Amino acid sequence: MTSYKRLTIDDIARMAGVSRTTASMVLNGRAEQFRISAATQERVLATARDNNFQPSHSARALRSGCSNTLGLVIPELTNFAHASLAQAMEPICHQAGYQLLVVSSNDEVEQETAGIEHLIARQVDGLIIVPCSPDPETYLKWSKRLPLFLVDRRIDGCDLPYVVTDAESAVTTMVLDALASQPEEACYFGGQPNLSPSIDRLRGFRAALAQAGLAEQPGWVRARDYHRRSGYELMKECYADLGRYPRVLFTGSITLLEGALAFISEHRHFSIAPQRIITFDDHYLLDCLPLKIDAIQQDSQALASASLERLIGMIGKKAADSTTVPACLHWRSRKVDTERAD
Repeated sequence: MTSYKRLTIDDIARMAGVSRTTASMVLNGRAEQFRISAATQERVLATARDNNFQPSHSARALRSGCSNTLGLVIPELTNFAHASLAQAMEPICHQAGYQLLVVSSNDEVEQETAGIEHLIARQVDGLIIVPCSPDPETYLKWSKRLPLFLVDRRIDGCDLPYVVTDAESAVTTMVLDALASQPEEACYFGGQPNLSPSIDRLRGFRAALAQAGLAEQPGWVRARDYHRRSGYELMKECYADLGRYPRVLFTGSITLLEGALAFISEHRHFSIAPQRIITFDDHYLLDCLPLKIDAIQQDSQALASASLERLIGMIGKKAADSTTVPACLHWRSRKVDTERAD
C-alpha cells in the first residue's frame, strides 16, 4: 500500500536549512518586510517548488481574514440551468480574483446545510446560494456570519438580496402567443409550488389565460416536482383525464418536458401531440426534435454577473439591492428570431 506524507512548513524549513519562522515569512510573502536576504528567499522558494509545496490556504485565511474564495450552492449539478449558472460564474470569479467552490444541495435542506457549513469551514469570503427552502430562517442565520446572496430563487418575506429571472412576463408572452391560435385550452406542468420560480411561472401562465379571456378549468394546472419522472406522470394523468393531449402545454422546466415527451414517444403519439408546447429552460437538442417547442432560457451570464457583483460589494461592506434579469425567448413554432423578454 502506498503511503502519502503531507509536507509542512517545518519540512520545507528543514530541507532549506532555515528556521520555521523564516520559511513561513518567505512562503507567505512577508520576506521583504522582515529583511530576509534574496539568497535565503530563493533557497526556500526553490525547495518549495521542487517539492510541489503549497502553504495551507486555511491557515493563511485565518491570519489575513480573507481567503479569496467564494462558495456557490446549487440544487443539482445535473440540472442544465444550474450547471450553466456555475459554468458562467467560475471564469468571472477568477477574473475578480476569487476561486469558486461549488457544492450541491440535491434540493434537500439537510444536505444544503451540510454544504454551507463545509464552505464556511473552508473560510469562504461569501456565499451565493440557489435556496432549496422558502423558510427565511434557514438562511438568515448564515447571513449574520458572512455575506450571503441568493440567485435564481428568492425568498419572499425576508430582506436577503437576490437576482432572479423575470419569468412571469416571459411565460405570459409565450403562452399568450400560443393561445392566439388555439384559445380554448392550455395546461401547465410545474414543480415545487412553494419555490419562487414556480410561483412566478404559474403567475405568468395565469396572466396569459386572463388576457386571452379564458377561465382556468380543473386539471389545467398540475404540479409535483421538477424531476423527469414527474413530467411523465403528469402527462400520463393529463392524457387519461382528457382522453387526448391538451391543445397547448407549458412545462415549468426542461426536465418536466423530458418526462412529458417520454410518455408521448413511448406511445408513438407524436402525430397527435399538443399543437403548441412551451417549456422553461432551453437546450440545443430541442432543435433536433420533430416537434417545434418554444423555450424560455435564463440568461446564466447575466445572473452570474449580477450576483457576483453584488456579493463582492457586500464583502466590501456595501449594501446589495435585489434585481431581475430578462429571459431569452426561443421561438421554434414560428420563424422569429430569438428575443429578450424585456
